[in-house]
Amino acid sequence: MRNLCMTVTYDGTAYYGFQVQPGGNTIQDHLEDAIRALTGETVKITGSGRTDAGVHARRQIFNFPTASQIPVERWCIALNSRLPSDIVVIDAMEVPLDFHSRYAAKKKTYRYTVNANQFPDVFNRRLQHHHHAKLDITAMEEGLRHFIGTYDFTSFASRKSQKENHVRSVYEAWIEVDRSMCRDHPRDQGVIHIYVSGNGFLQHMVRIIVGTLLEIGEGKRKASDVPNMIAACNRSAAGPTAVSCGLMLWDLEYKKD
Repeated sequence: MRNLCMTVTYDGTAYYGFQVQPGGNTIQDHLEDAIRALTGETVKITGSGRTDAGVHARRQIFNFPTASQIPVERWCIALNSRLPSDIVVIDAMEVPLDFHSRYAAKKKTYRYTVNANQFPDVFNRRLQHHHHAKLDITAMEEGLRHFIGTYDFTSFASRKSQKENHVRSVYEAWIEVDRSMCRDHPRDQGVIHIYVSGNGFLQHMVRIIVGTLLEIGEGKRKASDVPNMIAACNRSAAGPTAVSCGLMLWDLEYKKD
């Protein structure tokens, strides 16, 4: 028996998230179907984490056991020929049998993209949230800094969260602005990329952080209010949940042996 670890990238627009659900049509469903079509084996893959419906991944890691002797360098092409075009396996390697893609991950980074130009980008609309009003990006950066640290993030978790412990550590959080697509017009502010890195995230946590930052950018809340929102440990204290299309699992860092 071998334990294979793979990296997959996907546009999550058409799918109900990464993890298998009763309704089907998840990234995991399609990956397991492709493995079955290739090897004849029915396997259950283990992902580094789950992404919600409509959320994308630049780098999602998964592993699974297999008795197949297909050389590891042939797996990517073989699986991609059996996958939809918006799910692509980009790397494969053999790992120790005790490797677990979720437990071994020590840092995850998400990126949320906000188009702050006057008009939507027709070519990238599936990967970004177009915001309707001008934003105070400096205030958003100030608000984002307050999330760095170890806190109980109950205020920034879905009310449906089933986790007993809502304490998480945010290691880094920053904003980058790409103005390459701006017109010579005062309304165009560029494309805002919001990055958040931590040891793990609660359901909807990054999207609620972004929803709160957008309200700060609109002047509906103050950046200095963020510590009180966190301390409240009450979902109603924070802002709305930003739409899923702007969110992408950006990167993962693993423990070294």
